[in-house]
Amino acid sequence: MTSPLTSNEYNEYYKRYIDLAISAPLLEGLATGMLETHEFFESIPNEKLEFRYAEGKWTPKQILLHIIDTERVFAYRALQFSRASNVEIKGFDQDEFAANSNADNRSQDSLLKEYMAVRTSSILLFKSFNEATLKRMGEASNFPLSVRASGYIICGHEKHHIKIIKERYL
Repeated sequence: MTSPLTSNEYNEYYKRYIDLAISAPLLEGLATGMLETHEFFESIPNEKLEFRYAEGKWTPKQILLHIIDTERVFAYRALQFSRASNVEIKGFDQDEFAANSNADNRSQDSLLKEYMAVRTSSILLFKSFNEATLKRMGEASNFPLSVRASGYIICGHEKHHIKIIKERYL
């Protein structure tokens, strides 16, 4: 059984995501999140997929691709930390990613297929880690980060964005 996640395994900024996900075991959270997130985005009416509740805010399609991109980034961090020592990874600019994503030019179906492929890959990656690997550490954006914290951030990050969409878009 894996020991509890500690606050020295991640930047305080990510606590809000981890708090949304920590109640379930990591693999369960990834699997449940995959089904819930897919179902949620499938339920968004077509007329809301490119809606912005305010100037400069992302559309639900952009948010879904942001979730996908962020999952890829954190899965890559987990992979790096699991395989190498003394890894330091720079941060990524989520706004630049979103601006260059072309999400609104894609169909909801293509985005959901990509989401499912990325999440399936993440589940397989995290399944391959043993307890010692999950506790391995690296540095991302100049802060310590463990392999397992990366996984919990993936889970909580999507829950965070679904909550925002429910509150402000629908």
